[in-house]
Amino acid sequence: MKPRVFFALLMFVLGPTVYAQHEEQKYYPDPNPRIQQRIEQWQDLKFGLLMHWGPYSQWGIVESWSICPEDEPWCVPDTIADYFAYKERYESLGKTFNPTKFDPVRWARAAKNAGMKYVVFTTKHHDGFCMFDTKYTDYKITGKDCPFHINPKADVTKEIFNAFRAEGMWVGAYFSKPDWHNPDYWWRQFPPLDRNVNYDPEKYPERWNSFVNFTHNQIMELCTNYGKMDLFWFDGGWVQKREQGAEGRAYVPGFRVRKAYNQDVKMDELVEKIRSKQPDAIVVDRAVEGKNQNYLTPENMVPEKMLPYPWESCIILGGGWSFSYNARMMPTRRVIHMLSDIVAKGGNLLLNIGPGPDGTWYDEAYARLEEVGAWLTINGEAIYNTHTIAPYYEGKLRYTHGNDGSAYVIYLLGENETLPLEVQIDGFSPASGARVSMLGKSGSDAKWTANGKGFKIQIPPGQATSLPSPYAVAFKVSQIMK
Repeated sequence: MKPRVFFALLMFVLGPTVYAQHEEQKYYPDPNPRIQQRIEQWQDLKFGLLMHWGPYSQWGIVESWSICPEDEPWCVPDTIADYFAYKERYESLGKTFNPTKFDPVRWARAAKNAGMKYVVFTTKHHDGFCMFDTKYTDYKITGKDCPFHINPKADVTKEIFNAFRAEGMWVGAYFSKPDWHNPDYWWRQFPPLDRNVNYDPEKYPERWNSFVNFTHNQIMELCTNYGKMDLFWFDGGWVQKREQGAEGRAYVPGFRVRKAYNQDVKMDELVEKIRSKQPDAIVVDRAVEGKNQNYLTPENMVPEKMLPYPWESCIILGGGWSFSYNARMMPTRRVIHMLSDIVAKGGNLLLNIGPGPDGTWYDEAYARLEEVGAWLTINGEAIYNTHTIAPYYEGKLRYTHGNDGSAYVIYLLGENETLPLEVQIDGFSPASGARVSMLGKSGSDAKWTANGKGFKIQIPPGQATSLPSPYAVAFKVSQIMK
């Protein structure tokens, strides 16, 4: 995953959410009815946790990208006198990585109390350091060179997945298809030139096939040694199958690439292997058009319109994707508004927290999750198990549709804002005799009147100033006109 620091800064400087025209791809539904049903179940979850964590957290730098020799703002450290010496120092970080305060049970409880329903954890990022106990490399947290390997919780992936499952949450494995530590991806015979494989796989097929086997073997370890897996979240979209001899630039949103090498890791075959062990697993081959991209993943931004296919915005809560020192957390109001906006447009929110080098989160991150959870305790029925309803959003209003024929109107409140005494809703109307009530306020039925555009809610003066939340309030319309 690229850090997109620019977007992260915009989120703090320009307003509540970065809205952007998402580079839409064609969506290919998985032909398996069982997986289609699982995707629908995942869409009902709405809110999840993403965690980028590895030895790089000790330096408080971007994950992996500082060893990528590209002239991009997310790759280049402040000063490097000698790239290869720097890469060697970076790859030695595992020898000092010792997160002795690692407490996955606390993380899982905090996530559950926040209203999160699933977790995606970085089992391996592009730098190749494995946060799980693989037998195919010693470059791992359970390796003898890592001081944490003697800790009873050394296999942090297993500990995290077990803790989150215990809280009733889905678990997902982030896995990088490129591996910049593996000599069958960045061959030591040649210097790396960019994020891609540094040799032509068609010219050296035996070496490439060795890398493909390595990748498949590691994924099968995750399939067989880590319990029930709900998601496989593959990153590194430039690693994909291409026509033999293809020239030109690869399609990966936001990336410039040197050459469209045929980096075929045999995803169709790999997905078949995954499903042979984990028949319910959703697979997300990010940024690669085809049936193996079960949902799409706009990164660190919210699409400006409703998207008519399964999708998820992955968003940084504070700092970068990985841990950074003196990170600023996104305000609670912004998280709630973003979640409401994403759900109204048909998506899920995957909120990223980067654990620190000692295995802890910022106290402020816990506080944000607690506040979001308090809001969802009151307003969750307007978020979970809902679907889109036109016109989806308008001004400060966000609309969702319940499975029972009800609808919800979420009013996004500004700081120190009181609710207006009249709220106009355009695009749909309550059925005759329907009730309109504010969630979290008993006996809060409001009067409503239909008009040519839709309907208008009249708010009693006492309710407009005494609200269940200062961030956003939700109205339930018991039944809408068909």
